[in-house]
Amino acid sequence: MPPTSRPLRKLGFLTIGLFDEADPRRGHESTLEIIELGERLGFDSAWLRHRHLQYGISSPVAVMAAASQRTSRIELGTAVIPLSWENPLRLAEDLATSDVLSGGRVNPGVSVGPPMHYDQVKEALYPDTGDAEDFSYERVRRLLDFVRGKSATDFSGVDGFEVFADRVQPHSPGLGRRMWYGGGSLGSARWAGEQGMNFLTSSVVKVEEADGPEFDFAEIQLTHIRAFRAHHPDGDAARVSQGLVVIPTDSASPQQRAKYEEYAASRTPRTTSPQGPARLLFAPDIVGTSQEIAEHLHAHAAFREVDEVAFALPFTFEHEDYVQILTDMATKLGPALGHRPSD
Repeated sequence: MPPTSRPLRKLGFLTIGLFDEADPRRGHESTLEIIELGERLGFDSAWLRHRHLQYGISSPVAVMAAASQRTSRIELGTAVIPLSWENPLRLAEDLATSDVLSGGRVNPGVSVGPPMHYDQVKEALYPDTGDAEDFSYERVRRLLDFVRGKSATDFSGVDGFEVFADRVQPHSPGLGRRMWYGGGSLGSARWAGEQGMNFLTSSVVKVEEADGPEFDFAEIQLTHIRAFRAHHPDGDAARVSQGLVVIPTDSASPQQRAKYEEYAASRTPRTTSPQGPARLLFAPDIVGTSQEIAEHLHAHAAFREVDEVAFALPFTFEHEDYVQILTDMATKLGPALGHRPSD
């Protein structure tokens, strides 16, 4: 097995937090229990995917705040918050509050672009400004400025009995260094680097003309990672996390193994060629023993460039499946990748 170029320093996982509309508390409680389990198993981070008008976590900042009160060490992230649904000033306040409550463990990941199904939702989301909203990188810049402590107003001081600040309160000094951008294109990788952000890669990349006729997911992702670091002030030390879907089967039952393999097979067709007008290419899900997955990852060109991962949990599995998968990740896959569990 070829060695990785970097030892795996941080092991994390990502969950969507599905729930039943008739009993949403149960699904949210399951997510919190999974995060607690992750901490006990020695994971370094737990990440929440964001879903609006669906049966998944719509308010990851609130869930992170709740998780922060039931854990003490594990880092808590979002992958990612679509800023097209957010007011950057208000989001900065919520993120800083959650970070203070967690003791400085929050890692906000964000992205830009119009909301999904925007024509159907814009009257509810932006009834007066729907056609004027700016969904470009400028929205991220505003959020970064507020999180990093730049002035939000030209007024500060006392007005009557109330005291006002000119920057977002509470201010959490380390949060600005823990801001992540979730990108799948070469342009977003360069931009994130120029802003001094951290970079979240996932199981999706955009195929561009420069990538040529051979669609090699790992090689495309590798170009993104290298472009990000080339434009980042920290260079090769700039943080990148990879978020592939991996499903270890070491302790899985025969029924679970069959379900996992069927799940991966159903998603394989989208990995063979670019999908849709955006030309998105998806990475194959990796199912197998931890040793088999480790061998696959050690040969993955992009994985060899990172020392942090946030492996994505499949969306539609049961709670007991996640317990098995996370346990195998922490106790078998992590060590096979050179990771040492956190105390």
